[in-house]
Amino acid sequence: MLAYHAVFLLLVVGSTGVVAGLAALNVRHADRRIRERSAWVTATLSVDDPARLRQYHRLSTSAGTLKNVLVLAIVLLVLYTGLFGDAIATIDGAIGNDLLAGVGIFVVATVTMQLLSLPFEAFDTFGIEAAYGFNEQSPQLFVRDAIVGTAVSVAFVSILGAGILLVLQQFPTWWWLAATGVVALFVLGSQIVVPRVIMPLFYDFEPIEDGDLRTAVEAVFDRAGFTCEDVYAMNASSRSGHSNAFFTGFGRTKRVVLFDTLIEQLEERELQSVLAHELAHWKQNHVWQRMAVSILEAAVLLALAQILLGQSWLYAMFGVPEIPAAGLLLAGLWLEPVLQFTQPLSNRLWLRSERAADDFAVEVMGSGEPLADALAQMTGENLSNPFPHPLYEAFHYQHPPVPERIRRLVEGADR
Repeated sequence: MLAYHAVFLLLVVGSTGVVAGLAALNVRHADRRIRERSAWVTATLSVDDPARLRQYHRLSTSAGTLKNVLVLAIVLLVLYTGLFGDAIATIDGAIGNDLLAGVGIFVVATVTMQLLSLPFEAFDTFGIEAAYGFNEQSPQLFVRDAIVGTAVSVAFVSILGAGILLVLQQFPTWWWLAATGVVALFVLGSQIVVPRVIMPLFYDFEPIEDGDLRTAVEAVFDRAGFTCEDVYAMNASSRSGHSNAFFTGFGRTKRVVLFDTLIEQLEERELQSVLAHELAHWKQNHVWQRMAVSILEAAVLLALAQILLGQSWLYAMFGVPEIPAAGLLLAGLWLEPVLQFTQPLSNRLWLRSERAADDFAVEVMGSGEPLADALAQMTGENLSNPFPHPLYEAFHYQHPPVPERIRRLVEGADR
């Protein structure tokens, strides 16, 4: 049993250590590169004080690393003191029904993790974000969002967890395959429910229906070969000063969302170029590709989880009753490092799709300058790190670094 503990700790502590090491490496790299290219940062990104960008990046990264380390320490404490095993036995004994008890275990785990994250989110919002002028949330809105967010997480976890546990009971030999089908249905359903039901719980979405902005939007849709339907402005400024845009949903639920902060910051042609980039993700089937990869990743992880759940040592390590829900949580701890270390593989696909979307925006706009200017403006306004370390980039970036994107857009390199 000692060997299992050694391997387990090597995996979970080692992976957290690697993540922390990459983050520290990235901070040092960014500090050096921003100093070396401070003139470019000021001229291109319109950041008058590059040191402020470095400080924001350092603080944000340090806070994230601290959260990861402390949460892992608490999880290990709960496991090795026997609290986890006792909680599982208590929930199972109180409910009795295997399926309902399993859902109860997932719900308790979800709420516990949300509560553990709350102090760190509060510090990030009212400490770091407020200090750099990004936070727009009141404490009351923060608490309200935390409660609603936890309720949504509980609902999603209950539905997905119940589905997986049900097929595990019905198809014990090949349950991972049936569970993959459950995950696929969940992913597809989320694409419909999230933009229409969940996101409006947190933000207001106003259709862009008339005026100069609507005319500009329609022009992009026309050049991209789309009929202008659901384009919304989201009141992101009610919570943060950060700006962004995204594409979500499919079929009749697909919509392009522009942050109101983005509309405020960008000129018309810059905004059109961002919209063209987002439309490319639908036109070039990137949305479907991402869903397919997510489902494939889930299939691999579920297959590995089935192997782990058949091992008595998985439960014996921490004195946990052999309940499938508990086994899935423990298997998740074993498999999380696998997901982390294989992240560069899926990131390569996202990088390719983002470059293709940039190229599509150039085709629609007739020039790369508008999107290049938009990226520079967004990076500067958000105080984003433009110079990630290559190793950190491989594990964490789904978009090419901004200097590379700007160079490709302006010079046409590698296109």
